[in-house]
Amino acid sequence: MFNIDFPFHFDHRGRTATTDDDDHVRDMIEQFLFTNVGERINRPDFGSGILQLIFAPNSPELAATLQFTIQAGLQQWLGDLIEIQNLEVTSADAALRVDLSYRVRRTGQITAATFTRSTAA
Repeated sequence: MFNIDFPFHFDHRGRTATTDDDDHVRDMIEQFLFTNVGERINRPDFGSGILQLIFAPNSPELAATLQFTIQAGLQQWLGDLIEIQNLEVTSADAALRVDLSYRVRRTGQITAATFTRSTAA
């Protein structure tokens, strides 16, 4: 099966770049995390909205809230593809970091990924 790579780009042959299934799952997680709620026309409740919270006052309560919100959203939108093993959200200054460990249901492979964004990005 061919999956279009994210972000969209062309490969060395000038064709639409494709990726393997495991990278495609990671790409879908990244899309969920960094999409604002209401940004997708046909899926208005898709996305975590965490980019809006980079400028919010930093606190342990904010990080805990984000952690629960992200976990619920990942289970809703990608629960048929992944099983979350561990999720940790940290916020420092103007940077947001999401450490996620998940198992791909189809293959059973456990993968750890880190997603970060800052106001400078």
